[in-house]
Amino acid sequence: MLDSKTNKPLILGAFFSAIAALAHLGCIIFGGDWYRFFGAGEQMAKMAEAGESHPTIVTSVIVIILSIWSLYGLSGARIIGKLPFVRTALVLISFIYVFRGLIFVVLMPMFPENSITFWLVSSTICLSIGMLYSVGTYQSWSTLSVKYA
Repeated sequence: MLDSKTNKPLILGAFFSAIAALAHLGCIIFGGDWYRFFGAGEQMAKMAEAGESHPTIVTSVIVIILSIWSLYGLSGARIIGKLPFVRTALVLISFIYVFRGLIFVVLMPMFPENSITFWLVSSTICLSIGMLYSVGTYQSWSTLSVKYA
């Protein structure tokens, strides 16, 4: 049960990172339609349908990264044991999510098949998760260097 000392922002950030990892895993498992639904673009969807390895490799890397980020959120919230470099990792995770949420306009020309809906929704999600990690990291900062019992 969560008590008042539980770091809810980091738990939520970890939860949403895990959901994002599962959504990406769904793309690998269910193929082109999922890539289309989540806005990865027609080219990625067609490559997945053709059995090419590129979508699976790229998406697998994203699944791994998001899963690790989820674990670091849980570690920072003291739900699981302390992971190495937890302070540094949480600062970097916060930064990357917030940065991705803010710079989508710069990224858009690099991925012309992605719709404006994809960019607005994914950027809002990234910014929101980044803010959860940022607030949670700030709240736990003084305890993040302490060895967990």
